[in-house]
Amino acid sequence: MRLRLALLASLSILAATPTLAQTSSAYEAVDPFIGTGGDGHTFPGAVVPFGMVQLSPDTDILPFRQSYARAAGYRFGDPTILGFSHTHFSGAGHSDLGDILLTPVVGEAKLEPGEADKPGSGYRSRYSHDSEVAQPGYYAVTLSDSQVRAELTAGLRTGLHRYAFPKGQRAQVLIDLRSSIYNYPGKVLWSRLRVAPDGTITGYRETRGWAPGRKLFFAIRFDKPLVGQAFHNRETDVPYKGFAQPGRTPNDRAQIQGRALVGVFDFGQLDGPLTVKVALSSVSEDGAIANLASDEPGFDFDAQRARAKAAWEKALAAVDIEAPAPMRKTLYTALYHTLLAPSVFADADGRYRGPDDQVHEGKLDGRPFTFHSTFSLWDTFRAEHPLLTLVQPADYTNDVVNSLIASQRQSPYQILPVWQFHGQETWTMIGYHAVPVIADAWMKGIRGYDGKAALDAMVKSATYAPYGGLGDYMKLGYVPIDKEPEAASKTVEYAYDDWTIARMARDMGQADTAATFEKRAAYWRNSFDTKTGFLRARKSDGTYREPFNPTAINYGSDYTEGNAWQYSWFAPQDLGGVVKTLGGDAATVKKLDAMFDFDNSKVDYSHAEDIAGLIGQYIHGNEPSHHVAYMYNYAGAPWRTQARLTQIVNSQYKPTPEGLSGNDDLGQMSAWLMFTSLGFYPVTPASNEYAIGRPFVDKAALNLPNGKRFTVRAVGMSDAAPYVAKVTLNGQTLTRAFLKHEEIVAGGELVFTMSATPNKTWATRAADRPTSMTAYR
Repeated sequence: MRLRLALLASLSILAATPTLAQTSSAYEAVDPFIGTGGDGHTFPGAVVPFGMVQLSPDTDILPFRQSYARAAGYRFGDPTILGFSHTHFSGAGHSDLGDILLTPVVGEAKLEPGEADKPGSGYRSRYSHDSEVAQPGYYAVTLSDSQVRAELTAGLRTGLHRYAFPKGQRAQVLIDLRSSIYNYPGKVLWSRLRVAPDGTITGYRETRGWAPGRKLFFAIRFDKPLVGQAFHNRETDVPYKGFAQPGRTPNDRAQIQGRALVGVFDFGQLDGPLTVKVALSSVSEDGAIANLASDEPGFDFDAQRARAKAAWEKALAAVDIEAPAPMRKTLYTALYHTLLAPSVFADADGRYRGPDDQVHEGKLDGRPFTFHSTFSLWDTFRAEHPLLTLVQPADYTNDVVNSLIASQRQSPYQILPVWQFHGQETWTMIGYHAVPVIADAWMKGIRGYDGKAALDAMVKSATYAPYGGLGDYMKLGYVPIDKEPEAASKTVEYAYDDWTIARMARDMGQADTAATFEKRAAYWRNSFDTKTGFLRARKSDGTYREPFNPTAINYGSDYTEGNAWQYSWFAPQDLGGVVKTLGGDAATVKKLDAMFDFDNSKVDYSHAEDIAGLIGQYIHGNEPSHHVAYMYNYAGAPWRTQARLTQIVNSQYKPTPEGLSGNDDLGQMSAWLMFTSLGFYPVTPASNEYAIGRPFVDKAALNLPNGKRFTVRAVGMSDAAPYVAKVTLNGQTLTRAFLKHEEIVAGGELVFTMSATPNKTWATRAADRPTSMTAYR
């Protein structure tokens, strides 16, 4: 989502280097810098799995129209660091967060960040990558201008900073409540900063940005006594955005309120490092104070760092990977990135602020749960959430589902989240893709929530007529383009979501509901133009919109972040139907090849941020393409899936800061690689099936939440042997091109025997293809 045009060169070392001895642990294999350059939009800072606090450096804050490249706050190529803020997105295609920026300063504090190309013009500092260390749960850097060594670690709701100041220098810590990613004048609606008699700093700020009216509270304690503080309202004590009132002096009172607050906390000259603890709360300042003791009760930085490391070691142990060192690093970093969101957004006592801006208890229908937010559902329903059902305990997915249901009840519109963070809806992207997340969990037997309440929430979301042309979709069987933008995409995405409702309703014995949504699941056909062979937008009178160019990409046009080439394959519930509609196997393979081999020399996508990682008209950097390589399986040519996956993996991923071809999108790009490397992928979540591709590891084992172990082995894999000759499951020959979920969770061994030449007879029969609504023949 939200990507720029880029195509990474092939890096065959990822897939084909001879396996080296696995000398590093899973924890040591993770490189948080992967994706911090290019368009990956990841951050390198300190966080624990699904932590509420993501404590990371911000290298620059630019006006919102220039903020895309720094959507995660940090960009590897930037020369300066502003400071360290406590909330970040990992790989989002839109910028926001960057809350509660702290930075250590020596001597007299400058109150403005200054300019990157003018050293000393503000509180920002130069730094060198040579001084940086990034590990899961830990980050460190030396700020060159002040020579302060800054270290960061985190707990679930707290962040710890440790600053080593040069001897003989006056040590101060600056907090800038103006600073924010996706910055623009007037973003901070109000903020407060105050100091208690015991030295505890508390405050809050309310911002409008990607999400409106978002409140966040904080509490800060230091392990050294304050010798002084100064509070500034930069709207009034210096010229600021046209609100000049010269002559004002710093405010040394215990409290200040306003829209442009900066605080400076003075510790004099210190004999040792200063440790700073920050806790966040969505509820209140008192909630933040209580959260201060929820992770590390004191100021033991090293103990908290050890706890963070232990948490990551446990989380990463879900998969044991044997692969060449570059691929192993890439994969463990991908697994790390999939374990950052949806993140906790509840206080230690369970309370949280919901979509209605009210504080709620952490209970739903009498069941206690931990509220999670940051739902990039248009991206993550595809592979991220299905992966979490395999690598996380069921309690985690149950918390996610309960959070979605609670959000639906608390929403003023009574629908499930679309793209939610910090409990607030952004209305970004399309579809109602919380629905497949819930249905996928239900069909896999993860049911620690009220199933009836879940199905009711799903149906309400799918029948809320004012949302995204749903009223016309229910009447006409498609979304009309003359009434709703991106209508072609909305039609097919609604149809897939509807199919997952039908699956869950049928399983629950709700025959009438199932029948209604099974009918709607076939609506994808209503926008498919059989004459051109493409999905197209139709008008209210039933005609297709003209003129038609299948390569055209424009925001607000017929498609969402894509074009007809990508969206014509989006009917994951009925890919057999797509094959039939295109004229059968040979015609489908021909069209797929035409997509991957398309000559883009005369196509300009420079206007579209979200189009990256092109292989012809296949766009790996954006999610609508993510299942397309597996589409050959549905047309009886699995060997072509294997060839395309080799092409994609070798060109779209590498273990460098520029190693992601597009935004990681809260783990979706990484989850795609994790599944693909194991040799299978959830093309149709809620089907309980995985399409088989080819592996990119010599051996890997899923250590499943139920205590079972599912192992994948690749025999004879090399650059020269990228094809699958045969597959066995638990010693028995597997002739079909899909795995069943129950086969994975039962434990066992999947073995691929690799070959230099394709096996063009394996899994080609209709009976051996993944399930589809429409029979293949």
